[in-house]
Amino acid sequence: MVEDLLIEVARSAWALPLLFALVLGDAFLVVIPGEAAVTALGALAVSQGEPPLAAIVLVAAAAALTGDAVCYLVGRTIGLQRWRWMRAPRAQAAFSWARVRLEQRAALVLFTARFIPFARIAVNLTAGGTRLPAPRYLAVAGLAALAWALYQALVGAAVAALVPGGPVVAVVVSVVFAVGLGLAIDAVLARRLGAARPPRG
Repeated sequence: MVEDLLIEVARSAWALPLLFALVLGDAFLVVIPGEAAVTALGALAVSQGEPPLAAIVLVAAAAALTGDAVCYLVGRTIGLQRWRWMRAPRAQAAFSWARVRLEQRAALVLFTARFIPFARIAVNLTAGGTRLPAPRYLAVAGLAALAWALYQALVGAAVAALVPGGPVVAVVVSVVFAVGLGLAIDAVLARRLGAARPPRG
C-alpha cells in the first residue's frame, strides 16, 4: 500500500511542483519538510527511475533560491522592526547574531546558513535589512541553493543505491540518515560561524 503510494508519487506530474512548494515554504517556516522532500525524491529517483535526479536538484535549487531571495527582499523593504514578532527579544537576538557574522564574513555566512534552518531565515532577512548588495547576495545564495539541493538529493540517491528493500525502505532510511547527518552538519557549521546558532522563535 505504502509502496504503491510512493510509486504513484514518483510518477505523478505533481511531484516536482509539490517539491518546489515544500522547499519554497521551508525557506520561511522550518517545520515544512523541504529537506526531507528533496531527500525522499532523490531516493525514489534511484529506486524507481523517476523523477529524474537532475530535475529534482534543479527544482529544489530554484525553490530554495526563490525562498531565500524573498526573505532578503522582505528584510530590505520591510526592515527588521516592522512586525511584532520581529521586535521580540529572540528575533532581535537572532538578527544581531546574523548582523555581526555578515559584517565579518558575508559570503561564508550566506553559504553555510543555507544548511542551518533557523540561521538561514535570520541571515537572509538580515542581509536584506542591512542592504547587502543584491548582486553579491544573489550570486552567493544561488551557489548555496544549488549545493544544498545537490547534497540533499544525493543523500537520498546514495542511500537508495546502497540499501536494498525497495522504495519504502529507501525513502525511510534516506530521510532518517539525512536528518541525522543534517543535525551533525548543523552543529559543525553553527560552531564554525562563530557561536551557537541564533535563538529559536
